[in-house]
Amino acid sequence: MAKVDFQELLDAGCHFGHLKRKWNPAMAPYIFMEKNGIHIIDLYKTAAKIDEAAAAIKQIAKSGRKVLFVATKKQAKEIVAEKASSVQMPYITERWAGGMLTNFPTIRKAVKKMTNIDKMTSDGTFDNVSKREKLQIARQRAKLEKNLGSIADLTRLPSALFVVDVLKENIAVKEAKRLGIPVFGIVDTNSDPSNIDFVIPANDDATKSIEVILNQMVAAISEGLQERKEEKASDDNEQAPVQKKSRATKKAKKEDETESETATAETTEAESAE
Repeated sequence: MAKVDFQELLDAGCHFGHLKRKWNPAMAPYIFMEKNGIHIIDLYKTAAKIDEAAAAIKQIAKSGRKVLFVATKKQAKEIVAEKASSVQMPYITERWAGGMLTNFPTIRKAVKKMTNIDKMTSDGTFDNVSKREKLQIARQRAKLEKNLGSIADLTRLPSALFVVDVLKENIAVKEAKRLGIPVFGIVDTNSDPSNIDFVIPANDDATKSIEVILNQMVAAISEGLQERKEEKASDDNEQAPVQKKSRATKKAKKEDETESETATAETTEAESAE
């Protein structure tokens, strides 16, 4: 797995924190210095934390589990949707619905409602309703698609959350912590890192900064998925000769039994002739 490039982090502006007056003292270990009233993040620590998070997220993907990406701020929406989709991971880029995790069965019902509307459209049931009902159902479908479309395939709780701006997405973080779901988060100097399992200290306001970090996470997930695929193929190849050998053994055993029966019958006939 490729290590993150320090110069790339610097060029993306990952080191720019918030104004000193807005800082959270819990972020002190990750702050390198203050310049013109702005805190500068220690990029050596950022690079180390990115590598640590990438290694952990790779193992989650390798085990076949899902990581839910959460980013509802304008600068992160598009890039998060694009990167998460590229590795078939669910994401939330619209409003975080309270209870998305803690009341997951209700969320699944809403997703099922969306699927039922699609079914009505495909089987012709939709054609039999009035124009007004059609309009209401279409609006309901559009709203569900906007808020929950990206998690339609999430049939069970995710195994981890990746959050851009843990301060803004504090409800998501709280729900994850309540359920014991590990949280990976880009944490700026104005945020509290204490509830984040994998802290990535970095600028969470610049699109380039977010993109650089996401690229590392997505590459790690992709690598994990590839290794899972290779291991599965290897296991299938190992099982094939065993099954073939088993069939051959059964065939040989059957042939031996047939020969034994023939020999017994011949002996019996010889004894009868005598």
